[in-house]
Amino acid sequence: MFWRRFSGLLTAAVVASAAQHPLSVQPGVNLGTDRYDAGLFTPFGDLSALSTDEFTILSHPLFPNYNVRIKKSDFCDGTVGTYTGYIDIQARHLFFYFFESRSDPTKDDVVFWTNGGPGCSSSLGLLMELGPCRVTNPENSTFNPYSWNEKANIFFVDQPIGVGFSYAEYGETVSTTPEAAKDIAAFVAIFFEHFSQFKGRGFHMAGESYGGRYIPVFAAEVYDQNAKLVEAGLNPVNLSSVMIGNGCTDWASMVPSYYDMTCSPASVAPIMDISSCVRMKQAVPRCQKALQKSCVDKFDSFSCEAANLFCEAEISAPFFATGYNPYDISKPCDGPISDTLCYPVTKAIGAYLDRPEVRKQIGVDPSVNSNFSSCSDEVNAAFNAADDQMFPTQFYIGALLERGVRALIYVGANDWICNWVGNEHMLLDLEWTGQEAFVAEPLKEWSVDGSAAGLTRSAGPLTFATIYGAGHMVPYDKPAESLELTKRWLAGENL
Repeated sequence: MFWRRFSGLLTAAVVASAAQHPLSVQPGVNLGTDRYDAGLFTPFGDLSALSTDEFTILSHPLFPNYNVRIKKSDFCDGTVGTYTGYIDIQARHLFFYFFESRSDPTKDDVVFWTNGGPGCSSSLGLLMELGPCRVTNPENSTFNPYSWNEKANIFFVDQPIGVGFSYAEYGETVSTTPEAAKDIAAFVAIFFEHFSQFKGRGFHMAGESYGGRYIPVFAAEVYDQNAKLVEAGLNPVNLSSVMIGNGCTDWASMVPSYYDMTCSPASVAPIMDISSCVRMKQAVPRCQKALQKSCVDKFDSFSCEAANLFCEAEISAPFFATGYNPYDISKPCDGPISDTLCYPVTKAIGAYLDRPEVRKQIGVDPSVNSNFSSCSDEVNAAFNAADDQMFPTQFYIGALLERGVRALIYVGANDWICNWVGNEHMLLDLEWTGQEAFVAEPLKEWSVDGSAAGLTRSAGPLTFATIYGAGHMVPYDKPAESLELTKRWLAGENL
C-alpha cells in the first residue's frame, strides 16, 4: 500500500531533491577491512540444521553491530523449509520470514520482498498476495498454489523499525529509505555468508507501492556493498534484478496521471463527472509547473509542500470524494479506508497474527505485545516529516540498469494511487543508455495460457508490463498471471 494521512485523506506524498538525503553511512555499520579477520568467522552451514525450539544467533565480524536470530518453523506452507526471526541491529529489530522454493531450493534464485506504505507490513504480501498461504479468516490459513515460492526461495521483511512485528527497545526509529537500506544490505550479506548453499544464486529485490522508493535504493546499497565484500575477501551478492509492482517512484510523473486514470478510459470508463474533470484538466498544468519549480529543479521544502497541497486539493481530493477504491478504480472502497485499506481481509490477517499460538510459532518477541497493525501511522508520519517521499528514486533505477542489473516494472491496470500511466511516463523519460531503444519499442500484448494478460514494452535489461484486471496488489487480483510473470522474469525469458 502507498498512503499518507493528510487532511483526513489517505493520499500519496511528494517528490524532492536528492540533495536533501545524502547517503551517509549509518553509525555502527562497519565495512572496513581493518577489523575483519576471516579466522574469526565460521559459517553456520545449512538451514536445515536450525532448531525449531529456539533461535540460533548468527553474526559476522564485518558487521559487528548486526546479529540475526533465526529458527525453523512449519508456519504457513508446511511443504517446504520455513524460517522466521529477527535482524538485530543493537536495540533495533526487524522481523522476517523465509520460505524455501517448492520447486528446487538447492538451485532456484532468492527473492527479497517488502511491502510499501511507508509503514506497511510485509505480512500483507505474505498472507494476502504472493506468499505460500493466504488468510481469509482469523482461524486458519490456506495453501496458495500461486505463491512465488513455486519457483524461488523468498524473504518477507517487516521494515523499517516499527512495522509489523519489528520493534526497538529504546524508541529508536528509521525515517529515510537510505537509512533502512543499510540494515537490509547488511542482513543480506550475513545470510549469504552463513548459508553457503545460496551463494552465487541470482538475488532479486522486489516490492510494491512505496517499494518503488525502497527497492531501487536497497538494491543500490547491496550493489555498492559488494565492492566492500570483495575487498574483504568475501563473495559478492549476485544481485540480478529489481522487481517493482505498482510503484510510486517519481511523484512528479505520477500526479498528472491521476487525471488520465479518472477522466479518460486509460483503464476503465471515466469515473469522474464532467465538471470535475474540466476543473482537473485546468489544474494539471499548474500542478506540474509548481512541482517542477519547487520540488524538482530546486527543492524548497515550504514551496514544494505548497505545490503538493494545491495538487492534492485540485487533483487527488476530488477522486477520494467519489468513494472509489484508490487501489482498484473498477469498484468502490470496501469499508473505511483508514480501517480496512478498502480490503476487509486485512482485518482477518491482523486477527490471525494476533493469535497467541501463531505468534509463538513464528517467534514474535514477547516485547511486541500490541495488536498487529497492517500499517504504522507513526512510521508513515516519520518518513513524511523527513520528506523521504520526495526523493528522485528513478535515478537509482537508471544507475542499476547501467550496471547490468535488470529491472521489471509491472503495474495492475486498475490501480489509481501508483498507476500504469505515471509509471510509463517515468520510464519513457528515464535517462540511461538504452532509453532510445526502450522508447522506440511499441506496447504489445503479452499472454498467459492463450489469453491476453496485459501490455508490455522491453529493451535490454528494462521491462515494463501492465496486468489487465488487476489493481494495486497484482498477486491478489491476478495470482496466475502474477506467478507466470515472475517465473518468466526469473528465467530471463521475454514476456
